[in-house]
Amino acid sequence: MAYQTVIMEVGDNYVGTLTLNCPEQLNTFTTQMATDLFQALADMEADKRVRVIIIKGSGKAFCAGIDVNELYGKSAHEYRSWIELMESPLVAISKMKKPVIAQVHGVAAANGAGLMAACDLAVAADSARMGLTAINVGLNCVGPVVPISRSIGRKRSMELLLYGDLIPASRALELGLINKVFANEDLDRETQNWAAVLAQKSPIAVQIAKKSFYIAEDMDYHKAFDFMNEAFARLCSTDDAKEGVSAFLQKRQPDWSEK
Repeated sequence: MAYQTVIMEVGDNYVGTLTLNCPEQLNTFTTQMATDLFQALADMEADKRVRVIIIKGSGKAFCAGIDVNELYGKSAHEYRSWIELMESPLVAISKMKKPVIAQVHGVAAANGAGLMAACDLAVAADSARMGLTAINVGLNCVGPVVPISRSIGRKRSMELLLYGDLIPASRALELGLINKVFANEDLDRETQNWAAVLAQKSPIAVQIAKKSFYIAEDMDYHKAFDFMNEAFARLCSTDDAKEGVSAFLQKRQPDWSEK
């Protein structure tokens, strides 16, 4: 399917890439882009050729937030529907079976920073900057701060939310907001390589791990163990679990059936 603002590519290594493609606007979220990205994520989820998804931006930036030109002339009810649409890709990622990696360069600001944090994993160029900048124009990032706070905690998230600073990739790595930092010229290659490694793991094991992680995250400590043990028991009954153990014992590469 073709999209107006997102480019979809599927490699032969089970890695799919979604590129935000409004470079002149620094890939800011519009109604069209939010709609396109939400649908593209659903299409990637359904594509049997894809096990891992990368989201990146074209041009000079990953995503500079929401296009404020769409802000004017709405009722409170319309604003609610509009912002829910803007954040729909962020919410969708945690509900997907397949892991999603953010590949950040340039700037990830406001809803762009939220998109980065909402991805299951995130890598960035060493020159990238990121932050919750809406406070600087009289707004705020109370939606994007939700996935950010799950990554870095209350006090650090509140600082980003209230001060609106853009922090460098090195600081984001230190805070736990991203997983890896690469040289800008190596970012594409290194991200693809990292995604390809994950795509070689058992798809069922990865998908159960992701789903279980998000469900258990909000559980009582002891209930989380009970839930995770049940999830592990279900995984052990799959064909791929048996294949993985057999391949390990026989010192060969596993042949995943995804059953």
